[in-house]
Amino acid sequence: MAVLFEKTKGMTDVKTHYCPGCTHGIVHRLVAECLEEMGELDNAIDVSPVGCAVLALNYFNFDGIQAAHGRAPATATGIKRVHPDKMVLTYQGDGDLASIGMCEIVHAAARGEKITTIFINNGIYGMTGGQMAPTTLPGMKATTAPYGRDVSLQGYPIRVCEMLSTLDGSKYIERVAVDSPANVIKAKKAIRKALETQKAGLGFSLIEVLSTCPTNWGKTPVEAVKFVKEEMIPYYPLGVYKDSTKEEE
Repeated sequence: MAVLFEKTKGMTDVKTHYCPGCTHGIVHRLVAECLEEMGELDNAIDVSPVGCAVLALNYFNFDGIQAAHGRAPATATGIKRVHPDKMVLTYQGDGDLASIGMCEIVHAAARGEKITTIFINNGIYGMTGGQMAPTTLPGMKATTAPYGRDVSLQGYPIRVCEMLSTLDGSKYIERVAVDSPANVIKAKKAIRKALETQKAGLGFSLIEVLSTCPTNWGKTPVEAVKFVKEEMIPYYPLGVYKDSTKEEE
């Protein structure tokens, strides 16, 4: 029988530990597929920090290292400068990147570090119990905001793509989602574009992925996907926020 579809060589043969309905696994596969198709699996290094994102190291079938909480961009900067020929990426959640690691991601982008960041935005701290994150939507409940995020007390969510796209060192910034097959296809194209930006030595690239966290949202997997579509995407519009790759080539 002809094989029409098979698992990418960029993923290991282990059983996933992620909660039912979590879309981390989808994003893992997209990253691995892109690297395999680009012929870069043996040349890639992933930097993952504290949080659910760190467990990507269990599933990626290429080199990886764990960084301290929020410090993945700083660690990746060091690796890339020592090994400029390597494909270096960070895989970070919103609690990590947009909170304790905000300094690192902003300055890595401002310096135009030739790394690629995959930023998972599910609006919540996943591994540590569902606390409010910098990306938690107004009115959205969390263990530290049981009545919903009150912007008069906790302020407004941070739109990372919009912010980083203003920095000169950023060369490719796009926000995608994995709530539907069509959007998954678009997400893969965006990740491939970001990795190609790094391979061409053009500068910093980041792909923000709107993702689910059914457990900490208190929703079923189906309800969680619906939440991404109906609540997250309107607040965090999808699309390319910066593409200066053509003018740099």
